[in-house]
Amino acid sequence: MSGVLLGADLGTSGLKLVALDEAGSVVAETEAGYQVHHPAPDRAEGDVGEWRAAFGDALAALLPQLGGAPVRAVGLSGQMHGAVLVDAAGAALRPALLWPDRRATAEVARWRELPTPDRAGLANPLVPGMTGPMAAWLARHEPGAVDAAAALLLPKDALRAALLPGTDPRVTDRSDASATLLWDVVADHWSAAAVEAAGISPSMLPVVRASTDVAGVLTGPLEGVPVVVGGADTPLALLALGPADGIVVNLGTGAQVLRPGAPPQPADDPPVHTYADVDGGWYAMAALQNAGSAWQWVCDVLGLSWADLFAAAAAAPSGAGGVVFRPFLTGERGGVAGPDDRGGWTGLSAGTTRAELARAAVEGVVFAIASAAALLDVPDGLVLLSGGGARSALVPQLLADVLDRPVRPVWLRSASAVGAALLAARGAGLEVAPAGPSGAELAPRSEPLLTGAYAEWTETR
Repeated sequence: MSGVLLGADLGTSGLKLVALDEAGSVVAETEAGYQVHHPAPDRAEGDVGEWRAAFGDALAALLPQLGGAPVRAVGLSGQMHGAVLVDAAGAALRPALLWPDRRATAEVARWRELPTPDRAGLANPLVPGMTGPMAAWLARHEPGAVDAAAALLLPKDALRAALLPGTDPRVTDRSDASATLLWDVVADHWSAAAVEAAGISPSMLPVVRASTDVAGVLTGPLEGVPVVVGGADTPLALLALGPADGIVVNLGTGAQVLRPGAPPQPADDPPVHTYADVDGGWYAMAALQNAGSAWQWVCDVLGLSWADLFAAAAAAPSGAGGVVFRPFLTGERGGVAGPDDRGGWTGLSAGTTRAELARAAVEGVVFAIASAAALLDVPDGLVLLSGGGARSALVPQLLADVLDRPVRPVWLRSASAVGAALLAARGAGLEVAPAGPSGAELAPRSEPLLTGAYAEWTETR
């Protein structure tokens, strides 16, 4: 009987689990949610126990769909940048700090004070929601927890430690390590200067292993099934989508505009990120915190479902009657907008309709993505669009029109989970290529009203 490969993606508020057959097709998928806890307005935390329970729930729902096919291996994908303190057995000592957390804003100053060569070697924007500044906050405000910790882990590594009790939890991979502000991107190893700025012992840093290395074997329903080290969610989405000659846009709660194959260069607090992929290379990323989350806010405010939002937007003319929407409800990392920027509609009149508000909201997120793409030195080529935004008929065409590039939507429920399953296949010694469904290529159209609206949006941001 042919086997299946499982990939689990530990997202911010839910875990997606997919099963791939050996031909690369998704044969089953499930999802289990959990809470993002906000003990204060600037804080975002996750419970590793809830993540472990979500994996169990998703697995229990998935196994009956497999028809008895054996599971060959499991791979893990995870949200990037978090900070999880664990003991020597891999048990979390406190809730995980997650990427939307803003408590470490003051600690970022330690990174700005690094000598120029050390700061430039990090080659990434200095933002408080990354592992290094959050570790510095913990060292300052919760020194007891830091002193008791054996390791500082990334979220997917903490989940893996919970799934594999008895194994050494102090393991990560390059794709996650490179996104911590503790990694010298140019030298491709931990940055001694940044670790010192964080105020933690170098002994707390996990060992960096290949994403396809087997970290241990499971017990329980998947007794003896190997688990590979895994990788960060964004490069695993790239792996699932396959080779790209232009850029990749992943449009979910946030949005990431990705240029595969971008070489690392020294850069002092640049507007875009440079991270390791899971194949020994690199990619550049312009990231937005506010994308689908802004649309959800609009739905809540206007009393619309997601389907209603896009239907209303499609019914309104390009340019939304002069209404402009800025989606930066929680601020941004820089580049397109800053941490103190905020969102909202402007250009309203007594005749503004709800459909125009919806249209402006959809266009505003697309405009932000186009502005993010402009930060990258992007060669000509096709745009691959993944994530929830790829499922709307309106969004891919708007993106093609604004970017003046062809766009092809790729309909994978969780590209990152599929990428994790591909890692599992490699760890099991199998060569599996993804076979995800994709839509037709959409050619850009000439839309003067949309072009004018984008120019106005750019002037007001």
